Amino acid sequence: MKIGIDTFACDGGKSGIGIYITQLLKRIPPSGALYELFGWDFDRFAYSETAPNLEFIPQCFINGRTANALWYLFKYPQFARARSYDACFFPAAHRRLPYHTPCPAVGVVHDMAAYYGPRKTRESLGAVLRMVLPNSLRRLDRIIAVSDWVKQELIDLVKVKETKIEVVPNGIDHSAFYPRPRNEESVVLIQPFSFRRPYVLYTSRIDFPVKNHIALIKAFGIFKERTKYPHRLVLAGADHQGAEKVKEAAAASPYRKDIFFTGHFPGKSLPELYAGADIVVIPSLYEGFGMGVLEAMASGVPVACARAASLPETAEHAALYFDPKNEEDMADRMVTLTTNREVYRECRRLGLERVKSFSWDRCAERTLAIIQETSIA
Repeated sequence: MKIGIDTFACDGGKSGIGIYITQLLKRIPPSGALYELFGWDFDRFAYSETAPNLEFIPQCFINGRTANALWYLFKYPQFARARSYDACFFPAAHRRLPYHTPCPAVGVVHDMAAYYGPRKTRESLGAVLRMVLPNSLRRLDRIIAVSDWVKQELIDLVKVKETKIEVVPNGIDHSAFYPRPRNEESVVLIQPFSFRRPYVLYTSRIDFPVKNHIALIKAFGIFKERTKYPHRLVLAGADHQGAEKVKEAAAASPYRKDIFFTGHFPGKSLPELYAGADIVVIPSLYEGFGMGVLEAMASGVPVACARAASLPETAEHAALYFDPKNEEDMADRMVTLTTNREVYRECRRLGLERVKSFSWDRCAERTLAIIQETSIA
């Protein structure tokens, strides 16, 4: 049995989807089905450490979304036949897919942000892909949704048959994200950064308006005004759509000296960043799965998050919730977590209990089983 794994839209293993594919590749058994990777030529060594025994077949040597879309349309079917794949796996099926595949295909949908809500809050996808992708999703043999929220969106927005969809939640790396001892040092050193404690943390690409950074910046100002606490706001993530508007809002804040942008933050240092935070706030208007929620809770840090999309499904009763469009409401939860130690300790306890439900081992085991079931169906 020979299975191809598409890495084109996995960001070289450096994004949330990159973490997903990296964790999956680590858990492919050395015997059994033969797996191989295909994707951008410049990604040929991106997974060599994670999956040293898997062959990587570079494809589509002209960079860019348009060239890649054309490769899927005209070159992929020929490529899949030439490689004699029994099945193909698309870990980022919500971003990129062929219109037709000559072998059985399984895709993972992490979110439907490109189709959700008003146009101004949608994630950029491109006009052609927005038109073609729904048909491509419906043509897949099986779809893995990372949450019940995403599953329902696939049914409602894309009209995918429910029988094709199975929910397999993401996991959390418990060997990396865990509570660390709190010392008395006022500074957290994470090369090349130095963070003065206490700080409020939000890890997400700087994407306006979907990730809702501006509302958080305003809520942070209200929180500072009410408490007079020395907290800083750390916004960890690379610049994306509308980042300049977010930075303008930060510059206009009376507490701008307490707002810190890290830019792209190295994934290997994220556990330390979480562990050093006083609280984590997740104000996003849309998330297909609350990865930041799990990372914070596993680190023993209480979470306040938006009552939006899949976030309540991920956090359940272990977080404090707010209306993401109401800065006062957001600030209220920040004040509660930092002033009420009983609530703080209870959220921390419930969070540590909640993350026990999520495992990359379980995620990988079921995902690989679905791929193999599809290849022999």
